[in-house]
Amino acid sequence: MMRADKSTDKDRRSARWRPWAVDLVIVLAVVGLVQWWQARPLATGMAPPLAGVEVVSGDRLDLANLRGKPVLVHFWGTWCPVCRLMDGTIARIAEDHTLVSVAMYSGSADEVSAYLDENDHVFPVVLDPNGQMAGRWGVVGVPASFIIDADGRIRFATRGVRSGPGLRLRLWLVGFSTG
Repeated sequence: MMRADKSTDKDRRSARWRPWAVDLVIVLAVVGLVQWWQARPLATGMAPPLAGVEVVSGDRLDLANLRGKPVLVHFWGTWCPVCRLMDGTIARIAEDHTLVSVAMYSGSADEVSAYLDENDHVFPVVLDPNGQMAGRWGVVGVPASFIIDADGRIRFATRGVRSGPGLRLRLWLVGFSTG
């Protein structure tokens, strides 16, 4: 009799978790499909040209000069509340990875510099005042992030909020696979 009770308890617990597991699989599939749908227009293959004057330093920044190491290219806007959620993450990644950020429709260099100062962010920013750069990269909404490998190829492209650990993992994978 005792053996039957243990088996029944195990069956009940298993039956209780099955619907949760099915729900979790469905949620993950939906999230994956939404992410895929959002990323469809983003550039693939070789990274399009990206060059401009860095807002804070005034130096010319050219993605082509950064070959040889993984680079995070991040499109954002000072006006974008979702981008603000990622600002701290992007600033922390810039501390130990190569980053090029592109501020779309965000005003003048002085306005973007003031935004960075106001929020205590230190990372390189190139302005895209009319969205031409974003258009070449297929960016139709921000935030959008690209991981570029050492040879200048886009290896990952995402749109929307991303976690710091997720972006760091992608940078590591690209760095690991290329050298």
